Amino acid sequence: MTAVVGAIGLLLVVVVLVDTFETVVLPRRVTRRWRITTAVYEATWPPYRAVASKVRSRARREVVLSYYGPASLLLLVACWASLLIFGYGLGIWAFGGRLVGETEHSLGTSLYVAASSFFTLGFGDVVSRTGIGRAILVACGGTGFAFLALVVSYLPTLYQAFSRREVYISQLDARAGSPPSAGELLARNGADEIDQLTTFLADWERWGADLLESVLSFPTLGYYRSHHDNQSWLAGLTVVLDSCSLLLAVHDDRARRQAQLTYAMCRHAAVDLAQVMQAKPDQPADRLSDEQFDRLRTRLGEGGWQVPDSALSKLTKLRAGYEPYVIGLSRQLALPLPDWTARAKAADSWQLTELDERGERPNQPRTRRRLSRPR
Repeated sequence: MTAVVGAIGLLLVVVVLVDTFETVVLPRRVTRRWRITTAVYEATWPPYRAVASKVRSRARREVVLSYYGPASLLLLVACWASLLIFGYGLGIWAFGGRLVGETEHSLGTSLYVAASSFFTLGFGDVVSRTGIGRAILVACGGTGFAFLALVVSYLPTLYQAFSRREVYISQLDARAGSPPSAGELLARNGADEIDQLTTFLADWERWGADLLESVLSFPTLGYYRSHHDNQSWLAGLTVVLDSCSLLLAVHDDRARRQAQLTYAMCRHAAVDLAQVMQAKPDQPADRLSDEQFDRLRTRLGEGGWQVPDSALSKLTKLRAGYEPYVIGLSRQLALPLPDWTARAKAADSWQLTELDERGERPNQPRTRRRLSRPR
């Protein structure tokens, strides 16, 4: 019976090492259903999201949700380390015999020896008598050293991918508003500036490919939220898909080819990321009602775009290719989807820090000075 327990412990070590390798080292999506990483996120994210949804203030709610990405990464590392120590502890307890310096053969002492070896402390107050036990201790120390080095090297790569993602999202502020919308993007980059818009879509085609690759390699990135509450990677992806759909619907041949390429790449990203983030495609109420479409046509007309009546049917068909997936991601990650046009009197994020001639922020309410009465 003791040997069976020891074998189970060593098998657990192998399972954890494989899961760590697939998560940190293997640059591809793993479709196997049962994984430690998947189990951790499925067990922690739904209750955390439910608790965060109780926060009434949107700004505070976003702050609470922003903690989950980094905290989940630390939790995942802690789970890996704990399971490795537990597995090695079972192996030492089963195959190490009675340890030198041990008053009684206990599992607790074996776990203590495994932990001290894993974290390369090497106290040496308790050692194994058998060759198998000593081999397990050496393997435990080597695993701990390699595990810590792997985690340390993993973090810079993760945050580099996060920084690349956020650079493009920040550019949407002046180009498409805050929060961004497809109507603002096309209206601000009018029909006369189609060359600049084509270059912009080409850049976002590469951004979509980079987003897909980075989240497939590091699924934790999907839970990392942007620096500003009115921006997100999902909103940026949706705005680009909406904009490409509009360009294809209005039959503008000048940007048609690039719009097709960017649409294909970003839709591919939306579909695959919905699978990675365990988001079920959904199709609730229409995102673009007739009233919103009329308002969108008016805003596009201000930018010189001609939207024919036949564009609505074409736009509906294109939207059906990606909206169920971005809506599913929106519900799964608690990230709001952008509107098709900017909200009334909405100011861009960069405008909120402007100062008027008095050195005050015009978009912020002035505080009244209270004059104290002489006592």
